[in-house]
Amino acid sequence: MPAAASPPVLILGGGLIGLAIAHQCARRGQPVTVLSRRRSEAAGFVAAGMLAPHAEGLTGEQLALGQASLARIPAWVEQIEADSDLTCGLRPCGIVVPFTTAAERNAYPTAAWGEALDRTGLEREVPGIGPRWQAGLLFAQDGQIDNRRRLMRALERACAGLGVTFEEGTQVLALERSAAGALEGVRLQRADGEQLSLPADRAVLTCGAWSAQLLPQLQVFPVKGQMLSLQGPRQALQRVIFGPGTYLVSREDGLLVVGATSEPDAGFTEGLTPAGQRQLEAGIAALLPEACQWPPMERWWGFRPCTPDEGPLLGEGPIPGLWLATGHHRNGVLLAAITAELVAARVLREGLAPAEEQLLAAFRWNRFQPSTRQV
Repeated sequence: MPAAASPPVLILGGGLIGLAIAHQCARRGQPVTVLSRRRSEAAGFVAAGMLAPHAEGLTGEQLALGQASLARIPAWVEQIEADSDLTCGLRPCGIVVPFTTAAERNAYPTAAWGEALDRTGLEREVPGIGPRWQAGLLFAQDGQIDNRRRLMRALERACAGLGVTFEEGTQVLALERSAAGALEGVRLQRADGEQLSLPADRAVLTCGAWSAQLLPQLQVFPVKGQMLSLQGPRQALQRVIFGPGTYLVSREDGLLVVGATSEPDAGFTEGLTPAGQRQLEAGIAALLPEACQWPPMERWWGFRPCTPDEGPLLGEGPIPGLWLATGHHRNGVLLAAITAELVAARVLREGLAPAEEQLLAAFRWNRFQPSTRQV
Protein backbone atom coordinates (compact mmCIF):
# COMPACT_ATOMS: atom_id res chain seq x y z
CA MET A 1 0.00 0.00 0.00
CA PRO A 2 1.23 3.53 -0.72
CA ALA A 3 2.28 5.59 2.26
CA ALA A 4 -0.35 7.90 3.71
CA ALA A 5 -0.06 11.50 2.55
CA SER A 6 1.54 13.88 5.00
CA PRO A 7 -1.10 16.07 6.70
CA PRO A 8 -0.83 19.72 5.70
CA VAL A 9 1.08 22.23 7.75
CA LEU A 10 -1.34 24.98 8.77
CA ILE A 11 -0.18 28.58 8.33
CA LEU A 12 -2.26 30.77 10.63
CA GLY A 13 -2.22 34.10 8.83
CA GLY A 14 -1.93 34.97 5.15
CA GLY A 15 0.40 37.96 5.25
CA LEU A 16 3.93 38.23 3.92
CA ILE A 17 5.53 36.08 6.61
CA GLY A 18 2.87 33.39 6.34
CA LEU A 19 3.10 33.26 2.56
CA ALA A 20 6.90 33.18 2.67
CA ILE A 21 6.88 30.18 5.01
CA ALA A 22 4.13 28.45 3.02
CA HIS A 23 6.20 28.92 -0.13
CA GLN A 24 9.32 27.38 1.40
CA CYS A 25 7.41 24.40 2.81
CA ALA A 26 5.62 23.80 -0.50
CA ARG A 27 8.91 23.96 -2.42
CA ARG A 28 10.03 21.00 -0.31
CA GLY A 29 6.93 19.01 -1.25
CA GLN A 30 5.04 19.59 2.00
CA PRO A 31 1.24 20.07 1.75
CA VAL A 32 0.31 23.48 3.18
CA THR A 33 -2.97 25.21 4.03
CA VAL A 34 -3.05 28.95 4.69
CA LEU A 35 -5.85 30.20 6.92
CA SER A 36 -6.43 33.91 6.51
CA ARG A 37 -9.13 36.20 7.84
CA ARG A 38 -8.44 39.06 5.42
CA ARG A 39 -5.12 39.14 3.62
CA SER A 40 -5.55 42.79 2.61
CA GLU A 41 -5.09 43.84 6.26
CA ALA A 42 -1.68 42.16 6.49
CA ALA A 43 1.33 44.37 7.18
CA GLY A 44 2.92 43.14 3.94
CA PHE A 45 0.32 45.11 1.98
CA VAL A 46 0.92 48.36 3.88
CA ALA A 47 4.68 48.45 4.51
CA ALA A 48 7.04 50.53 2.36
CA GLY A 49 9.30 47.57 1.56
CA MET A 50 12.61 48.91 2.83
CA LEU A 51 15.47 46.42 3.15
CA ALA A 52 17.37 48.46 5.68
CA PRO A 53 19.17 46.76 8.58
CA HIS A 54 21.88 49.42 8.46
CA ALA A 55 19.73 52.47 7.69
CA GLU A 56 17.39 51.47 10.53
CA GLY A 57 20.33 51.55 12.93
CA LEU A 58 19.73 48.02 14.20
CA THR A 59 22.12 46.64 16.79
CA GLY A 60 23.18 43.33 18.32
CA GLU A 61 21.23 40.23 17.41
CA GLN A 62 18.64 42.19 15.45
CA LEU A 63 21.35 43.59 13.20
CA ALA A 64 22.82 40.10 12.74
CA LEU A 65 19.39 38.73 11.81
CA GLY A 66 18.76 41.62 9.42
CA GLN A 67 22.14 41.25 7.74
CA ALA A 68 21.64 37.49 7.35
CA SER A 69 18.27 38.08 5.72
CA LEU A 70 19.55 40.87 3.46
CA ALA A 71 22.21 38.50 2.12
CA ARG A 72 19.55 35.90 1.28
CA ILE A 73 17.04 38.22 -0.40
CA PRO A 74 18.39 38.10 -4.00
CA ALA A 75 18.25 34.29 -4.15
CA TRP A 76 14.90 34.25 -2.32
CA VAL A 77 13.39 36.71 -4.79
CA GLU A 78 14.80 34.70 -7.68
CA GLN A 79 12.95 31.62 -6.38
CA ILE A 80 9.67 33.51 -6.07
CA GLU A 81 9.98 35.04 -9.52
CA ALA A 82 10.77 31.64 -11.07
CA ASP A 83 7.81 29.99 -9.34
CA SER A 84 5.34 32.80 -10.12
CA ASP A 85 6.57 34.16 -13.45
CA LEU A 86 6.12 37.64 -11.93
CA THR A 87 8.67 40.25 -10.94
CA CYS A 88 8.96 41.33 -7.29
CA GLY A 89 10.37 44.83 -7.78
CA LEU A 90 13.65 44.32 -5.95
CA ARG A 91 15.86 47.43 -6.13
CA PRO A 92 19.30 47.50 -4.47
CA CYS A 93 19.16 51.30 -4.69
CA GLY A 94 20.94 52.26 -1.48
CA ILE A 95 19.53 54.30 1.39
CA VAL A 96 20.63 57.73 2.63
CA VAL A 97 20.17 58.66 6.29
CA PRO A 98 20.46 62.47 6.76
CA PHE A 99 21.59 64.25 9.93
CA THR A 100 21.73 67.86 11.04
CA THR A 101 25.35 67.54 12.23
CA ALA A 102 28.40 65.38 11.57
CA ALA A 103 28.47 64.48 15.27
CA GLU A 104 24.99 62.93 15.02
CA ARG A 105 26.09 61.03 11.92
CA ASN A 106 29.20 59.66 13.56
CA ALA A 107 27.24 58.50 16.63
CA TYR A 108 24.73 56.48 14.59
CA PRO A 109 24.79 52.79 15.65
CA THR A 110 25.61 51.48 12.17
CA ALA A 111 27.85 54.33 11.00
CA ALA A 112 30.73 51.90 10.46
CA TRP A 113 28.75 50.16 7.67
CA GLY A 114 27.99 53.36 5.77
CA GLU A 115 29.76 55.97 3.65
CA ALA A 116 29.99 59.31 5.45
CA LEU A 117 28.52 62.25 3.51
CA ASP A 118 28.91 65.98 4.01
CA ARG A 119 26.43 68.51 2.63
CA THR A 120 27.96 68.28 -0.84
CA GLY A 121 27.72 64.49 -0.74
CA LEU A 122 24.10 64.66 0.38
CA GLU A 123 23.20 66.92 -2.52
CA ARG A 124 24.96 64.55 -4.92
CA GLU A 125 23.07 61.50 -3.67
CA VAL A 126 19.71 63.25 -3.10
CA PRO A 127 19.36 66.32 -5.32
CA GLY A 128 16.90 68.74 -3.72
CA ILE A 129 17.29 67.47 -0.16
CA GLY A 130 16.09 69.97 2.45
CA PRO A 131 18.51 72.64 3.74
CA ARG A 132 18.54 71.55 7.38
CA TRP A 133 20.52 68.39 6.64
CA GLN A 134 24.27 68.91 6.74
CA ALA A 135 25.61 65.35 6.96
CA GLY A 136 24.55 61.84 6.09
CA LEU A 137 25.32 58.16 5.71
CA LEU A 138 24.92 56.24 2.48
CA PHE A 139 24.21 52.56 2.97
CA ALA A 140 24.71 51.30 -0.57
CA GLN A 141 24.02 47.70 0.49
CA ASP A 142 20.46 48.49 1.64
CA GLY A 143 17.53 48.79 -0.74
CA GLN A 144 13.83 48.19 -1.27
CA ILE A 145 11.25 45.88 -2.78
CA ASP A 146 7.80 46.72 -4.12
CA ASN A 147 5.91 44.62 -1.61
CA ARG A 148 2.44 46.15 -2.05
CA ARG A 149 2.14 45.87 -5.80
CA ARG A 150 4.52 43.05 -6.70
CA LEU A 151 6.05 40.87 -3.98
CA MET A 152 2.79 39.90 -2.27
CA ARG A 153 1.12 39.05 -5.59
CA ALA A 154 4.11 37.05 -6.74
CA LEU A 155 4.21 35.07 -3.50
CA GLU A 156 0.49 34.31 -3.73
CA ARG A 157 0.87 33.01 -7.28
CA ALA A 158 4.01 31.04 -6.42
CA CYS A 159 2.24 29.37 -3.51
CA ALA A 160 -0.84 28.56 -5.58
CA GLY A 161 1.31 27.09 -8.32
CA LEU A 162 2.99 24.80 -5.80
CA GLY A 163 -0.34 23.48 -4.54
CA VAL A 164 -0.81 25.56 -1.40
CA THR A 165 -4.46 25.62 -0.33
CA PHE A 166 -5.95 28.96 0.74
CA GLU A 167 -8.89 29.40 3.12
CA GLU A 168 -9.67 33.11 2.82
CA GLY A 169 -12.22 34.72 5.12
CA THR A 170 -11.42 32.19 7.85
CA GLN A 171 -10.87 33.29 11.43
CA VAL A 172 -8.95 31.00 13.76
CA LEU A 173 -10.84 31.06 17.06
CA ALA A 174 -8.71 28.77 19.21
CA LEU A 175 -5.85 26.30 19.25
CA GLU A 176 -6.89 22.78 20.27
CA ARG A 177 -4.58 20.62 22.35
CA SER A 178 -4.38 16.92 23.16
CA ALA A 179 -4.47 15.50 26.67
CA ALA A 180 -0.66 15.61 26.60
CA GLY A 181 -0.73 19.32 25.73
CA ALA A 182 0.40 19.08 22.10
CA LEU A 183 -1.33 20.77 19.19
CA GLU A 184 -4.04 18.61 17.66
CA GLY A 185 -6.04 21.12 15.66
CA VAL A 186 -7.54 24.58 15.36
CA ARG A 187 -11.07 25.82 15.91
CA LEU A 188 -12.08 28.15 13.10
CA GLN A 189 -14.98 30.09 11.69
CA ARG A 190 -15.47 30.35 7.96
CA ALA A 191 -16.85 33.33 6.08
CA ASP A 192 -20.37 31.87 6.07
CA GLY A 193 -20.35 31.61 9.88
CA GLU A 194 -19.77 27.86 10.03
CA GLN A 195 -17.53 26.80 12.92
CA LEU A 196 -15.52 23.61 12.80
CA SER A 197 -12.36 21.95 14.07
CA LEU A 198 -9.54 21.31 11.65
CA PRO A 199 -7.11 18.59 12.76
CA ALA A 200 -3.42 19.47 12.64
CA ASP A 201 -0.26 18.41 14.40
CA ARG A 202 1.91 21.18 12.91
CA ALA A 203 1.06 24.85 12.53
CA VAL A 204 2.87 28.17 12.27
CA LEU A 205 1.42 31.25 13.93
CA THR A 206 1.94 34.22 11.59
CA CYS A 207 -0.91 36.47 12.71
CA GLY A 208 1.20 39.59 13.11
CA ALA A 209 -0.27 42.22 15.41
CA TRP A 210 -3.20 39.91 16.22
CA SER A 211 -1.02 37.02 17.49
CA ALA A 212 -1.74 37.56 21.19
CA GLN A 213 -5.45 37.12 20.55
CA LEU A 214 -4.73 33.42 20.00
CA LEU A 215 -1.91 33.11 22.52
CA PRO A 216 -2.22 35.74 25.26
CA GLN A 217 1.18 34.79 26.70
CA LEU A 218 2.87 36.24 23.60
CA GLN A 219 4.07 39.80 24.15
CA VAL A 220 2.98 41.12 20.76
CA PHE A 221 0.99 44.33 20.48
CA PRO A 222 -0.04 46.65 17.62
CA VAL A 223 1.73 49.88 16.73
CA LYS A 224 -0.38 51.75 14.21
CA GLY A 225 1.27 53.47 11.27
CA GLN A 226 -0.20 55.85 8.69
CA MET A 227 1.28 56.30 5.21
CA LEU A 228 0.66 58.06 1.92
CA SER A 229 1.99 58.08 -1.62
CA LEU A 230 2.69 60.74 -4.22
CA GLN A 231 3.31 60.47 -7.94
CA GLY A 232 6.69 61.94 -8.80
CA PRO A 233 8.55 62.04 -12.10
CA ARG A 234 10.17 58.78 -13.15
CA GLN A 235 13.71 58.51 -11.76
CA ALA A 236 13.22 61.67 -9.68
CA LEU A 237 14.68 60.03 -6.58
CA GLN A 238 17.35 57.35 -6.96
CA ARG A 239 17.99 56.66 -3.27
CA VAL A 240 15.63 55.92 -0.42
CA ILE A 241 15.73 58.73 2.18
CA PHE A 242 15.43 57.51 5.76
CA GLY A 243 14.84 60.60 7.86
CA PRO A 244 13.88 60.88 11.52
CA GLY A 245 10.18 60.04 11.73
CA THR A 246 9.66 60.01 7.94
CA TYR A 247 11.08 58.03 5.04
CA LEU A 248 10.67 58.43 1.29
CA VAL A 249 10.78 55.34 -0.93
CA SER A 250 10.63 55.95 -4.68
CA ARG A 251 9.57 53.14 -7.00
CA GLU A 252 10.86 52.73 -10.55
CA ASP A 253 7.76 54.41 -12.01
CA GLY A 254 8.15 57.49 -9.77
CA LEU A 255 5.57 56.54 -7.15
CA LEU A 256 6.85 57.91 -3.83
CA VAL A 257 5.82 55.96 -0.73
CA VAL A 258 5.92 58.12 2.41
CA GLY A 259 5.84 56.70 5.91
CA ALA A 260 5.20 56.31 8.65
CA THR A 261 3.66 57.45 11.88
CA SER A 262 4.21 55.38 15.02
CA GLU A 263 1.15 55.26 17.28
CA PRO A 264 1.52 52.68 20.06
CA ASP A 265 -1.47 54.05 21.97
CA ALA A 266 -3.90 53.66 19.06
CA GLY A 267 -4.38 49.91 19.54
CA PHE A 268 -6.42 48.55 16.65
CA THR A 269 -8.20 51.86 15.97
CA GLU A 270 -8.63 52.06 12.22
CA GLY A 271 -8.56 55.13 10.01
CA LEU A 272 -6.48 58.15 9.14
CA THR A 273 -6.04 61.10 11.49
CA PRO A 274 -5.33 64.76 10.65
CA ALA A 275 -2.38 64.79 13.05
CA GLY A 276 -0.83 61.71 11.44
CA GLN A 277 -1.21 63.08 7.92
CA ARG A 278 0.22 66.46 8.96
CA GLN A 279 3.25 64.67 10.41
CA LEU A 280 3.90 62.92 7.10
CA GLU A 281 3.47 66.10 5.08
CA ALA A 282 5.87 67.96 7.39
CA GLY A 283 8.38 65.18 6.90
CA ILE A 284 8.13 65.48 3.12
CA ALA A 285 8.69 69.24 3.34
CA ALA A 286 11.78 68.77 5.50
CA LEU A 287 13.36 65.97 3.46
CA LEU A 288 12.49 66.79 -0.15
CA PRO A 289 10.64 70.13 -0.47
CA GLU A 290 9.91 69.78 -4.19
CA ALA A 291 7.85 66.63 -3.50
CA CYS A 292 5.24 68.78 -1.73
CA GLN A 293 4.08 69.76 -5.24
CA TRP A 294 3.67 66.19 -6.48
CA PRO A 295 0.07 64.94 -6.75
CA PRO A 296 -1.22 62.68 -3.95
CA MET A 297 -2.19 59.12 -4.84
CA GLU A 298 -3.16 57.03 -1.79
CA ARG A 299 -3.42 57.30 1.99
CA TRP A 300 -3.60 54.21 4.21
CA TRP A 301 -2.79 52.72 7.60
CA GLY A 302 -1.75 49.42 9.14
CA PHE A 303 -0.66 47.75 12.35
CA ARG A 304 2.92 46.69 13.02
CA PRO A 305 3.32 43.65 15.30
CA CYS A 306 5.66 44.91 18.02
CA THR A 307 7.39 43.25 20.98
CA PRO A 308 9.10 44.82 24.02
CA ASP A 309 12.52 44.80 22.32
CA GLU A 310 11.13 45.26 18.77
CA GLY A 311 12.57 41.91 17.72
CA PRO A 312 10.50 39.03 16.29
CA LEU A 313 9.35 35.84 17.96
CA LEU A 314 10.75 32.87 16.02
CA GLY A 315 10.87 29.12 16.45
CA GLU A 316 9.07 26.74 18.78
CA GLY A 317 6.08 28.17 20.63
CA PRO A 318 4.57 27.32 24.02
CA ILE A 319 2.55 24.43 22.52
CA PRO A 320 4.35 21.39 21.04
CA GLY A 321 3.66 21.33 17.31
CA LEU A 322 3.17 25.11 17.10
CA TRP A 323 5.90 27.36 15.68
CA LEU A 324 6.01 31.15 15.80
CA ALA A 325 6.93 33.73 13.18
CA THR A 326 5.52 37.04 14.37
CA GLY A 327 6.43 40.33 16.04
CA HIS A 328 8.63 41.65 13.23
CA HIS A 329 7.66 45.29 13.93
CA ARG A 330 9.14 47.57 11.22
CA ASN A 331 11.23 44.88 9.54
CA GLY A 332 8.86 42.20 8.31
CA VAL A 333 9.78 42.69 4.66
CA LEU A 334 13.49 42.67 5.43
CA LEU A 335 13.25 39.58 7.65
CA ALA A 336 10.86 37.53 5.51
CA ALA A 337 13.65 35.62 3.74
CA ILE A 338 15.50 34.49 6.85
CA THR A 339 12.28 33.84 8.75
CA ALA A 340 10.93 31.61 5.99
CA GLU A 341 14.18 29.67 5.72
CA LEU A 342 14.68 29.05 9.44
CA VAL A 343 11.08 28.37 10.42
CA ALA A 344 10.33 26.12 7.44
CA ALA A 345 13.45 24.11 8.21
CA ARG A 346 12.41 23.73 11.82
CA VAL A 347 8.81 22.76 10.96
CA LEU A 348 10.04 20.15 8.47
CA ARG A 349 12.66 18.91 10.95
CA GLU A 350 15.61 19.82 8.77
CA GLY A 351 18.98 20.56 10.28
CA LEU A 352 20.26 24.09 10.82
CA ALA A 353 23.81 25.40 11.03
CA PRO A 354 25.01 26.40 14.53
CA ALA A 355 24.82 30.11 13.64
CA GLU A 356 21.20 29.66 12.52
CA GLU A 357 20.36 27.82 15.74
CA GLN A 358 21.80 30.75 17.66
CA LEU A 359 19.65 33.21 15.74
CA LEU A 360 16.50 31.24 16.53
CA ALA A 361 17.46 30.98 20.19
CA ALA A 362 18.00 34.74 20.38
CA PHE A 363 14.41 35.35 19.30
CA ARG A 364 12.60 32.71 21.38
CA TRP A 365 9.11 33.69 22.45
CA ASN A 366 9.70 33.60 26.23
CA ARG A 367 12.79 35.80 26.39
CA PHE A 368 10.92 38.63 28.15
CA GLN A 369 10.08 39.11 31.77
CA PRO A 370 6.51 40.35 32.40
CA SER A 371 7.81 43.54 33.97
CA THR A 372 9.62 44.55 30.75
CA ARG A 373 6.52 45.01 28.61
CA GLN A 374 6.26 48.62 27.42
CA VAL A 375 3.74 49.81 24.87
